[in-house]
Amino acid sequence: MTRLLKRRQFLQGTIGATAGIGLSNLRAQAHKFHGSDEYIEALVIGSGFGGGVASLRLGEAGIETIVLERGRRWTITDAGNTFSPYDKVDGRAAFLSPTALFFNAGTPIDIYTGILSGKLGVGNSIGALNGAGVGGTSLVYGGITSQPTERLFYEVFPRSIKYSELDSIYYPRVRSILKATVIPDDILQSPYYLSSCIFLEQAAKAGLKARKIPIAFDWDIVRQEIAGKKKPSIISGQYYYGAESGAKNSVDRNYLKIAEKTGHVEIRPLHVVTEISEFRDNLYKVVCNQINEQGEVLAQKHFVCRYLFLAAGSIGTTELLVRARKERTLRRLSDRVGFGWGTNADSVTTVISNKQTNPTFGTPGVVAIEHFDNPIAPVLLEPFPIPSVPQGAAIILGQGITKPEGYFSYNASTKSTDLFWPNTSPNNQKLAKAIQYTYQLINQANGTSLAGPPDFSSTGHPLGGAIIGQVCDTYGQVYGYRNLFIVDGSLIPASSACANPSLTIAALAERSVDRFLNDIGKHSRR
Repeated sequence: MTRLLKRRQFLQGTIGATAGIGLSNLRAQAHKFHGSDEYIEALVIGSGFGGGVASLRLGEAGIETIVLERGRRWTITDAGNTFSPYDKVDGRAAFLSPTALFFNAGTPIDIYTGILSGKLGVGNSIGALNGAGVGGTSLVYGGITSQPTERLFYEVFPRSIKYSELDSIYYPRVRSILKATVIPDDILQSPYYLSSCIFLEQAAKAGLKARKIPIAFDWDIVRQEIAGKKKPSIISGQYYYGAESGAKNSVDRNYLKIAEKTGHVEIRPLHVVTEISEFRDNLYKVVCNQINEQGEVLAQKHFVCRYLFLAAGSIGTTELLVRARKERTLRRLSDRVGFGWGTNADSVTTVISNKQTNPTFGTPGVVAIEHFDNPIAPVLLEPFPIPSVPQGAAIILGQGITKPEGYFSYNASTKSTDLFWPNTSPNNQKLAKAIQYTYQLINQANGTSLAGPPDFSSTGHPLGGAIIGQVCDTYGQVYGYRNLFIVDGSLIPASSACANPSLTIAALAERSVDRFLNDIGKHSRR
């Protein structure tokens, strides 16, 4: 049966029966908006962790689904030339930006639909980074798949979310799809992860708890890199713009790949959503620009859907909802849309020692110090290899529990948002003291020192903006709107409880879509 026929049957049957209107009447109403609306049962905006989960589970349920992704599809080649290198950065490194955003930031590059996107807070208060492309931020993350403890989870999330359910069902489910496992000892003991081994030694001397963290890598491919059979990417620290060897188990290589194989999911790259609105009769309308790889608009597309899943990330989803509330295309949205944003307490610190550290090799977070009993505030520390760091130094990524103090304000002149972050708030000053307390223990025990205070000026883990209990319920359903769901980091209240966010985002999305499918299953049996 063709996709077109399936959609026609859906429109004639499911929508007609549920909404009380026929196909011809629906089309007549749709043409009042635009003459070329496309109809689909479910629409997913964004293809990262939340979007990947939603698309797979919808496809498995036989629900015809389109995934709209602003970025391009990144196909790894045997030639090893898919992504931008660090040393000769080019347009592939940033999404429609004239300059690089991270490594070699400010370097002029060609305007291109590159893999990394960013947003700068007003007054340079914060720089927030996320991914762009089929796979979303999973394309640019370090594969770290860390789970928060139950105690810290409930410092952030409401008790109505059962941690035991996440722990027994959804966290393991996500890890199994991502194939996240701890680093094997033979790879950890290689020169490429020397900084991680030193980190474990330093933790032991300081009496701090440290352990391996599950990583979504194919370690056999990493071994091929070490053996010279694959282009070095993981072992050489070339992971942030994508892994040329294919060792990173990003969402495009599992969730999205399996979703497309169901035959019910179609991914459309280079579609930038500009507007979401209530259509009528519990339907939604989505407007987007189809662009080319240089960002030029080729066409404007209009969709009408019954089920709408927002998965464009903390920044993307929040901007769409703030705009929809301001322009009254979703009139019943909570006035808390845009609030509750935070950085997951991300910080970067340089630790100086008198040892060889190989600080540019390997990848972050294969091991971590969990100083959760820090008397000031809980702290998570992970080695973070980046280029251009001299021997004897090591870059460490710190995380903690940020309060949801940031917010987005609508900017009518740009039809976008401005991001405000109080980087000197009492809570953020407390977090700085907590992480310095942990480093003091490390330095005293190991004879190391800090090159400077922890830098909290950027985050790779933007969270919040449409948070649980204010904009949506604990299953991500937006208050006041049936069949409109948030399944990404924007529903998380500024912090994923002293852990990297990807696992919790995906687990909450699995839980949300499970509930949704169970509910519509009950409805169909009535």
